[in-house]
Amino acid sequence: MTPQRTPKLDRAQVVDAALRLLDEVGLDGLTLRAIAASLDVKAPALYWHFKDKQALLDEMATEIMRRMTARAAGAGGGPAEAPADWRAVYLTTMRALRAELLRHRDGAKVYSGARFTDTSYAAGLDASLHLLIDAGFTMATATRAWYTAYSYTIGYVIEEQAMGPNPFDGDEGYDVEARAERLAAHPLAAEAGRVMFRDFDEGFEAGLALVLAGVEATMTG
Repeated sequence: MTPQRTPKLDRAQVVDAALRLLDEVGLDGLTLRAIAASLDVKAPALYWHFKDKQALLDEMATEIMRRMTARAAGAGGGPAEAPADWRAVYLTTMRALRAELLRHRDGAKVYSGARFTDTSYAAGLDASLHLLIDAGFTMATATRAWYTAYSYTIGYVIEEQAMGPNPFDGDEGYDVEARAERLAAHPLAAEAGRVMFRDFDEGFEAGLALVLAGVEATMTG
């Protein structure tokens, strides 16, 4: 059966509703039926715009990217005004990505593995790669350097949102001290939890600095 088109509904409205609902229920609770209910339509109406949930998730991830790009441009950080130092661009971009993913409950899970539905990300990526190549990277090493930090950032936020305090529902996150008690016979492993599962801002910056140092040591010069 061909899905019935609902005149009052468009793709942008569906995506906005999905992102709002994501913040309320998380990725596991995000269903097409629940999204349709929040829009006061029947679920089949959504299939006019998205063939399945993955197609919707891809569009949600693309919208997250668009919003991050718009915020960077609004703050004077668009590609045309990017600072000349590749290190500053590298760090600033990954910080901005983390901040955007944290705006949404399970934002990193939605973003991870998504296939963008337009090319709005391409200009910024081009500018960043040009900056690396101008600094002496090859195309291959520039790409690897960028993708390594990108992957680190997404992976870090996935863990941060799973283990840290959840601002959307008030959950305080992983009980690090209870973990330490269970690991009393393994004191180093116990203490490692206090490093890994607390002070996520500090942890992200420390890890990103390690990634940058590795890139500088192995891919430049």
